[in-house]
Order: sequence, then C-alpha cells, then structure tokens
Amino acid sequence: MVSLLQSILSILVVAEFVLGNFANIFIALVNCIDWVKRQKFSLAHQILTGLAVSRIGLLWIMLVNWFAIVFNPPFYRLEVKIVIYMAWTISHHFSIWLATSLSIFYLLKIANFSSLLFLQLKWKVKRVILMILLGTFVFLFFQLAVMSVEGNMLVTEHEGNITWKTKLRDIMKFADRTLFTLANIIPFTTSLTSFVLLIFSLWKHLKKMQLSGKGSRDPSTKVHIRAMQSVISFLLLFAIYILASIISTWSFCSVQYEPTFLWGQVFSALYPSGHSFIVIWGNKKLKQEFLSLLWQMKKPWHRELGTLRKVSQ
Repeated sequence: MVSLLQSILSILVVAEFVLGNFANIFIALVNCIDWVKRQKFSLAHQILTGLAVSRIGLLWIMLVNWFAIVFNPPFYRLEVKIVIYMAWTISHHFSIWLATSLSIFYLLKIANFSSLLFLQLKWKVKRVILMILLGTFVFLFFQLAVMSVEGNMLVTEHEGNITWKTKLRDIMKFADRTLFTLANIIPFTTSLTSFVLLIFSLWKHLKKMQLSGKGSRDPSTKVHIRAMQSVISFLLLFAIYILASIISTWSFCSVQYEPTFLWGQVFSALYPSGHSFIVIWGNKKLKQEFLSLLWQMKKPWHRELGTLRKVSQ
C-alpha cells in the first residue's frame, strides 16, 4: 500500500523528471540544430550537449528506480537493483564530470593570470578538457569493478562459506560507498577551485580597471560575473545532489522505504533538472531560443482569449 508521503514525493519526482527532460532535450536540440546550420561545433556546445544527454539518461534511470521501489517492489529483485545501480553510476559519472569540465572551461576561457602554466592550459583548453574526461574513466572503471564483485557476492551469498562471504561482502560494500564518495568530492572540489580562481581573477581585473581610471562595467567584468553565477549555481545544486546521493547510496541495500532514502531521491533529481534551466538562462543563445519558444507557445493562448472576449461581447 502506497503511503501519503510516497504519493506526494512521487508527484515531485515526476514533476522534476518532466521539467528536467524538457530543459535537457531543448539544450541538446538547439545545439545540434546550430551545429547542422553552421557546420561548426564549439567545445562549449559539445560539453553542453553531452551534459544534456547524460542528464536525460540520469533522469530516466532515477524515474525507473523510483517507481520500481515505491510501486512495484516484487520487480525490484537483487539482479534488477544491481543493473539499475550500475546504469545510474555511469550516467551520474558523465553528468558530474561534464558539468565540472564546463566549470574548468569557463575558468580557462575567462580568467586572466600571468602564470606560464595557466597560459599553457588556456591555449590548450580543448586538450585539457579531453584529458580530464579520459582520466575520470579510471574512477568509473574501479567503481564498476567493485560494484560487479559486490553484486556477484550478493547473488551467491548463500553458497559456500557464508561467514567468510558475509565479511568480504561488507568490505566490498564499504569500498564501493567510499569510492563513490571520493568520486563525488573530487569534481566538487575542482569546481569550487574554479569558482575561487574566477573570483580572484575578477578582483584583479576590477583593481586594474580602477587604477587605469576606467569603469567596472566593461565586457570582461560582465563575462566574469556571468560565469561565476553559472558556477556558483552549479556548486549549490551539486552540493545538495552529492549529499542526497551519498545518503541514498549508503542506504541503497538497506530498507528502501525509509523517509530519508525517499527524500534523498527527490533532492537528487533537483540537480539534473534545476541546473539545466540555469544553464539555459546563463547562455545567451539558449536563453533567446527559450524565450522565443515560450512566446510561440503563448500565441495560441492569446488567440483563444481574444476569441472568447469577442464571443462574450
């Protein structure tokens, strides 16, 4: 029997799913259409498109996981649970690391430092982003390997030496959760570092402008502020997402119907849904296309209202 809390939280999850898919599909479509028109696909558009696709996958997995847990517990067998968890880990990995790559991209493209190392990274920004994304596959490989071993042990836990298998299973479970926690802290710390460096770069730029007697409302200042707004919004939602994901992951093999676990799932869905709208609002082209779409959607309603007014008169 589904409780009132589960029903309310299910409505919230479905709302997050619908809004998140709308925003991410919109981002992917606008960037792909622009790519076809211009025959060019910039690094920023590549990151945004990959991020949108990974978040669409993440939201679908979250929805399937939610409905399996709440509405169809018999379907949520151990084998299904393992498959869903592994699929979620893959989509989660790409989602957080592509968002982190976007923060690094903003830093390297916008910030100004005289350091030779920073200038080298700035000139080779595409290669830097590519190497970071390829390097993160090490985390993903170890996570999937540990999960695979743990899942295999859970399936065959009643065979052979049960005492030894129980102890080894607990060790693997702890290793999986610890590795997951570390794999989330590292991208968060990287994004936080990018944000701090952007603030420092903006401070240096404003100081330079004051010394030269120029105003503070120049194009570089505006670009700095826009990038910082995007990164700080990502950090806030990412922090909520990490905490909620860690809570959900550590209680994944526990009693599924605990309110803590359910709330953790709801807050986890805020990140791939909410941040996508912030990305749209912070990107000039996406914002223009989004406002144009909203205007096109409003037109039929205006016509209907006009017709109704004429009829009533």
